[in-house]
Amino acid sequence: MGIDTSEIVSVVVDLTDGMEASARRARYAALNSSAEKYGAKKIFLGHTRDDQAEGVLLGLARGSGARSLSGMAPRNGAYIRPLLNISRAQTVAACAEVELTPWNDPQNNDQEFLRVKVREVLLPALEEGIGPGVAEALARSAKLLRDDADALDEWAEREFAHLENAYLDISALEKMPKAVRTRVLRMAVYAAGAPQGSISADHVSAIEALVTNWHGQGACDLPGGVKVWRLSGRLSLLAPSSNPT
Repeated sequence: MGIDTSEIVSVVVDLTDGMEASARRARYAALNSSAEKYGAKKIFLGHTRDDQAEGVLLGLARGSGARSLSGMAPRNGAYIRPLLNISRAQTVAACAEVELTPWNDPQNNDQEFLRVKVREVLLPALEEGIGPGVAEALARSAKLLRDDADALDEWAEREFAHLENAYLDISALEKMPKAVRTRVLRMAVYAAGAPQGSISADHVSAIEALVTNWHGQGACDLPGGVKVWRLSGRLSLLAPSSNPT
């Protein structure tokens, strides 16, 4: 395959929010460390169309929004996924053709993990009940949703650029479509100091109610110590260092 050097990296998984998510963070941390060690500018990942479909199904089951349902991007910073349009069966056949024996993680067959259940039980059942091509259709839906989510993100970024980060004008927020407004609210909260990835849909709903369903409710307490108030026609977002004692 033209690869002259290989390295096996052992990792310690710090369990914080489930084995699958914790192991994924450990893997990416190891990849980033190796890339820095060797001066690599790009990191190629082996996710296939089947992996994309599994992620979309999991997102649907969890009631995720368009961004989560859009799945993995072909390119995301240093990460490149060249096999997203190729099925897992095709990668297995390609390995057999060049007499390459792939290594299979034993946990990929352990149905204690939800993603394995989706792979081994749910997707085959859908293929049997609906017909072939389910994984391809789910991956296609992910691509369409990603295009929409990207456009909404860009729109929200333009709107956010015209607002004061810590003081958001209520009348301006009211004029935005909900899909744009909720994105702007997330951007503002993260800009105020909330940890990335910490803001849930429930958090956003509570903040949005200060705009669209105002009845004198108090401040929203958010991760990272960020607080959001409605005051004098504006949303005030205060970081922990600015919060009144």
